[in-house]
Amino acid sequence: MNGLRVEKRGDVAILWLDQPDRSVALLDMPLLRALPGAIDELDADASVRAVVLANAKPGAFLAGADIGAFLEYETPAQVEAQIHEGNAFLARLESWRKPLVVAVDGVCLGGGTELALAGRYLLASTNPKTRFGLPEVQLGLLPGLGGTVRLPERVGLSLALDLILTGRNLYAKQARKAGLVHATVHPEGLIDAAVRAAGMLADGKLRVPKRKPTALQRLLEETPARAIVFDRAAKQVAKRTRGNYPAPARILEALSAWARSGRQAGLTASAKAFSELLFTPQARALIHVFFAQTAAKKNPWPGQALPVESVGVLGAGLMGSGIAEVTAASGMRVLLKDRDLDLALKGKAAVHRGLTSRVGKGRSAFERDVMVERVAAVDSYEPLAGTQLTIEAVLEQPDLKRQMVAEVERVTGAGRHVFASNTSAIAISEIAAGAARPEAVLGMHYFSPVPKMPLLEIVVSDRTAEWAAATAFEVGARQGKTSIVVNDGPGFYTTRVLAVYMAEAMRALHEGADPGDLEGAMVAYGFPLGPLALMDDVGIDVGAKIEVVLAPLMAARGMEASPASAKMVAAGYLGRKAGKGFYRYESGHRQKEFDGEALRIAGFAPSATGGVERGAALADRLALTFVREALMCLDEGVLRSARDGDVGAVFGLGFPPFRGGPFFMVDHEGAGSVVQRLRGLEAKHGPRFAPPASLVAKAEAGELYYPGGRGS
Repeated sequence: MNGLRVEKRGDVAILWLDQPDRSVALLDMPLLRALPGAIDELDADASVRAVVLANAKPGAFLAGADIGAFLEYETPAQVEAQIHEGNAFLARLESWRKPLVVAVDGVCLGGGTELALAGRYLLASTNPKTRFGLPEVQLGLLPGLGGTVRLPERVGLSLALDLILTGRNLYAKQARKAGLVHATVHPEGLIDAAVRAAGMLADGKLRVPKRKPTALQRLLEETPARAIVFDRAAKQVAKRTRGNYPAPARILEALSAWARSGRQAGLTASAKAFSELLFTPQARALIHVFFAQTAAKKNPWPGQALPVESVGVLGAGLMGSGIAEVTAASGMRVLLKDRDLDLALKGKAAVHRGLTSRVGKGRSAFERDVMVERVAAVDSYEPLAGTQLTIEAVLEQPDLKRQMVAEVERVTGAGRHVFASNTSAIAISEIAAGAARPEAVLGMHYFSPVPKMPLLEIVVSDRTAEWAAATAFEVGARQGKTSIVVNDGPGFYTTRVLAVYMAEAMRALHEGADPGDLEGAMVAYGFPLGPLALMDDVGIDVGAKIEVVLAPLMAARGMEASPASAKMVAAGYLGRKAGKGFYRYESGHRQKEFDGEALRIAGFAPSATGGVERGAALADRLALTFVREALMCLDEGVLRSARDGDVGAVFGLGFPPFRGGPFFMVDHEGAGSVVQRLRGLEAKHGPRFAPPASLVAKAEAGELYYPGGRGS
């Protein structure tokens, strides 16, 4: 059978999901078509009284449905018909006379969770990788194979709403507590336990636990209180999505149909919504981002990475401790160095706090302690002699970074050792100047906060060896990062694009744009923060230093550095870390209103009249500044591909995911339209908006950045 094999243990059959040609287990069309036939054979086999469904791949059940297959359909009706067929099969599984026990070890998401919910009894391993979820909303979709029906039936309406609307996961113990999973078992005993449970179900010796809602849950799930739940959820969705993401509203419609009219109505509504959402531009953009991120996880230099067991981290501050945390969590030893032992120990304490926040989320206190013990606080370079990689995360001072290169080279000797700088703007060639082994020097630019931000920007100079870049990429993958590899230059890709974007925002404010209008326009466009809030988070002093590094580039763009940052730094307005920037902060929380004194110091005076753009026009001006600089990075060879540009923009800079990244956006909106709008801005604001020649050529030739689609 295609992707399936059967093993018999007495009167219990184990139906193994077995896809040897797939690196990631997916509920794909061949598997969906093979499953009914396998069930038919097992149903007809009188020697089989019960069945266990499990995956032959260790540490994986099903990571989701094969969304790429749905992109082959041409109409929503074709997709809907396929979903109805899948739903009919799952309904059959659910009511099958032979007990079906689903044994889950590892990732079980999307279609995997929907399939698991159709079984009579659900067992999950306590493997830290085991987690359940319906993340379809992150692709602009909703669960189409019964998730909007079976999940609320299993865990209740309130929790189901939360899980489906956010796409968040539940680890095995969380899923057991919620009632999604019936029991949890150690991974090594999972199959034996599942076979035993299947036999007991067939003998009537094991009863499937029924959900026992609390009094509050019963109240919220009954009419008329249920209507209040949906109304509140609808208001929260509208506030969060700002109309940019249609999927959450359709999720509420489907769940409401189930709650109001029963199972079949819910299944029908879900199938219709899924098939229609699939053809929306938002879903296509989000699916593009998904495929682009997946493709970006492949090491460009397979087999060349050094085996890394121990990593040195220089600087135990916010960035250094964050790097140490994700490194230790990935199983590598960390030597965390600062100028004195007290500072290094404070950094280790920060690692402990960070890992503690994850206890109970697929991680135990014991596992946290093991990870923390992988971090050793040191105050000299000598212990770094046994490391394979050193990452510096200190002040943006070229002389200091070059000194560190020399010290690390001194203690590591002539062998292969990678030196990586977490610099956000200084050219790697400048840091490597004078190095004995410049081929081993590169950039590993992390984003704050390191444990949460998914992107790693690896920067290579023209002298960086492939083995060094491959090593950095592999370490980033082990840390859970999606990496893009960019070529050297001031600001690289992410900092450069962000700096130009922020500079244009400052220019608009000096022209008389209203700060509130600016912030609101960019949030409405889809950015998570407005430029001023973002500057506060980055640090106004950090931005001022970046402005100095990128001054020649800005001058080439016809952009003068704003005096605002320097003035605010001089007055002590450094942003969130100082409790005051463009906004005030109380206990770390941003206040709604701007700091009037900060705006005065910066020299921003909103104009009631004048030619500055407002609202959507202002957002388009800033967005096109971002997009144009991204295109220039590709033209100049800083970026290696449009895909890396989109991945870096979305996961590192907050570019709206539903727009797919700057390159996908150009394809979607049309190169001709972008050229026309840039020329309009050029006529009004000058040559910094002149459309790149490459973009004009694509517009004239009707070419795309992604002729093959899917973020490839």
